[in-house]
Amino acid sequence: GSDNTFMEEGEFYAIETFGTTGKGYVHDDMECSHYMKNYDVGHIPLRLPKAKELLGIIDREFGTLAFCRRHLDRLGHKQYMMGLKNLCDVGLVDPCPPLCDVKGSYTAQFEHTLVLKPTC
Repeated sequence: GSDNTFMEEGEFYAIETFGTTGKGYVHDDMECSHYMKNYDVGHIPLRLPKAKELLGIIDREFGTLAFCRRHLDRLGHKQYMMGLKNLCDVGLVDPCPPLCDVKGSYTAQFEHTLVLKPTC
């Protein structure tokens, strides 16, 4: 089918590009260490106290920014993996695994933001 979506003045768009020294096709691979809160999800009741505690930490420390487990470690938080897994399982946190190409190649992500303004 066709897409009838229009871009309109005043809207913002993020464009993510990936450069690689490999073949040019990236895929999820390796152990995940980066995460981001999913703000499109409404309230989900959590039964695990560690998950509730970790969600508060994520809201307070990172807000809308992606974070990695190393950040939690440096903030002095311990034993958060079960809570983090629970938050991912219920959809409150999205894992962001590394994007890889062929073995031995490098991959870099770039993000550009566009705003549509009138042409005067």
